[in-house]
Amino acid sequence: MATAQDLVRTQCARFATVDPQLPATYPVPEGEPIVAHTRDGSPVAGIVARTVNPPGSMPTLWQTEVVLELFPLVGAHPREGMDALLHAWRTWLAERGAPERDSSCVVTWPSRDVPATRALLDHGFVPLSCLAVRRPTIETRLTKLSGTVKVRRAGPADLDAVVELTLTELEYAALVGASVYRPDAPRLKRTAAHMRLHSSDPVWLAERDGTPVAVAECGWVDTGGSPGSHRLHPGMWAYVNCLSVHEQVRGTGVGRQLMTWVHDEFARAGVLGSFLHYNPPNPLSSVFWPRQGYRPLWTTWEVRPATALR
Repeated sequence: MATAQDLVRTQCARFATVDPQLPATYPVPEGEPIVAHTRDGSPVAGIVARTVNPPGSMPTLWQTEVVLELFPLVGAHPREGMDALLHAWRTWLAERGAPERDSSCVVTWPSRDVPATRALLDHGFVPLSCLAVRRPTIETRLTKLSGTVKVRRAGPADLDAVVELTLTELEYAALVGASVYRPDAPRLKRTAAHMRLHSSDPVWLAERDGTPVAVAECGWVDTGGSPGSHRLHPGMWAYVNCLSVHEQVRGTGVGRQLMTWVHDEFARAGVLGSFLHYNPPNPLSSVFWPRQGYRPLWTTWEVRPATALR
């Protein structure tokens, strides 16, 4: 009989054929196990990890307060195995209960694993977020824009401008993705921006005629030694935490010029690549980021509330 280790090995071997950018390992966290079988009797399994985000905490801006995340171990059966496992998860939820408000069921799965996609859709999941990656390149061409647009590194004195722009992005993202604009969002964003502007993480501003019109909050991650960064090949990566362009200048090329500058800086730093999260339902970012060279690696599927799992 197949063990969990057997399922992981088979699954990782299959992932390597689905997408060579996927890491060689798959995370199996601590949690509650679920076991199921496909129609032909093949065993599959999964681990359910429960996360509670307290009110007023930063993760509540992009997650529900109660998150039930399933880590599937479906071996060589992406569609039938995922379907069987999600049926078992529904029974698991019925037995243990879940909040009817501010809760979610979450599965993060390789974006290119199309057979599993069908099973997730059939059970009511929606693709709310993608982890997308880009290879480092230096682009010498900067778009010529009307007016004077300059890019510079932001500092502590730019706190108000950074907070205003990031709140604008959050407000829009809450309409088209996993983000939630909560009452304490201004306080949380201000605290986060203050810490970022006083750290080594780079924040860049684009200014038109001296007025900030776009911001890129970025950072560095060593995926070889950073917990929770197991979805990328090990090494030093750059990430884009937030890109926000003022509504009045969207579509004029400011965001493209800012990211050209940012990507040049990433490449000069010698990183393996850069990554970010964007929302597939977002009509702006779902077009903008692929044009900047990003492509989906992992897709996060959600059902909100958790009780809506089919």
